[in-house]
Amino acid sequence: MMAYLLVILVSLFTCAGQLCQKQAALSWQQATARRWVITLRWLALAVLLLGLGMLVWLSVLQRLPLSVAYPMLSLNFVLVTLAARWLFNEPTTLRHWCGVVSIMLGILLMSLQS
Repeated sequence: MMAYLLVILVSLFTCAGQLCQKQAALSWQQATARRWVITLRWLALAVLLLGLGMLVWLSVLQRLPLSVAYPMLSLNFVLVTLAARWLFNEPTTLRHWCGVVSIMLGILLMSLQS
């Protein structure tokens, strides 16, 4: 059970890192003198979060087979989609949501003990 919680933690760290990268890209578009400082802060936070995700991932790999752990990282697709919709108002179509549901069902099937 702990290993699955760690996979969720990895997904949260990497999702947050991806969102920080997106924010860095958006801040770069702004034509201000401080854009470098703001962009570099977002990028530094992204590197920190992705680095933390990698460290937790090492712990996951000690507890779960790679063939089980790696597919579960597809939870990132779900988290990033939901966060991008909520934070950046990115559009999502019905087909996109069907894909998200398919991913969630796949994660559920992967987590069931045989």
